[in-house]
Amino acid sequence: MELLRPARTVILVARSGNGKSATGNSILGRQAFKSKGRASGVTTICELQSSTLPNGQILNVIGLFSLSPSTEFTCREILRCLSLTKEGIDAVLLVFSLRNKLTEEEKSVLLALKILFGSKVLDYVIVVFTNEDALEDNGDTFEEYVNDCPDIKEILEACNDRKVLFENTVKASDIQRAKQVQELLNYVEEIARTNEKPYMDDLSHEIRENETVFQEKQRQILEMKMNQQDMSRMLKDTNES
Repeated sequence: MELLRPARTVILVARSGNGKSATGNSILGRQAFKSKGRASGVTTICELQSSTLPNGQILNVIGLFSLSPSTEFTCREILRCLSLTKEGIDAVLLVFSLRNKLTEEEKSVLLALKILFGSKVLDYVIVVFTNEDALEDNGDTFEEYVNDCPDIKEILEACNDRKVLFENTVKASDIQRAKQVQELLNYVEEIARTNEKPYMDDLSHEIRENETVFQEKQRQILEMKMNQQDMSRMLKDTNES
């Protein structure tokens, strides 16, 4: 008799309009998060949704409103998000859209995560690219897309090239949907095996219990003013640490 796998908890982080809610729905296999596929986005607060996978494993997905705490509201939401991760985080899913140009906030997301949660968090990051069909529409391959976007290349290198391409629209077949979700879940299990325990199962107490500490980290992120050379150097340092 196969032993029941432990529950997994993943956090989705993205700027509004990148398809975070649709990705969460694809992972869970149901319409758990409100999603209308418009650029302005519809997710305004963090929330936890769960599903039981065919193998009996429980999967918890938490949708987070923004990539970095640029407002007091978002700061409170990240604190609330941490309160939902009772057993820690098994993976952090960074959601980028292949249709949208990378913003300055997105370029610095790994540094923001490092400031908020410590450099170890990068061992738990998986990059999810939505709107895979945009590559075909533009006549590009994913490799060409990465080569044309040095910031994305550096982010992937810092995350040990853990990436999954998602197509959440009606264009995707059931086989394609199942394949992309399974690829993501394989990464989650790989991270769990490599790191032995969920992230922040004990590390986050300082942040959870002391909002002043978190607000200081927020201030550090807001004051990040870096040129491209500085950003590239810090991402390289992050990858080698």
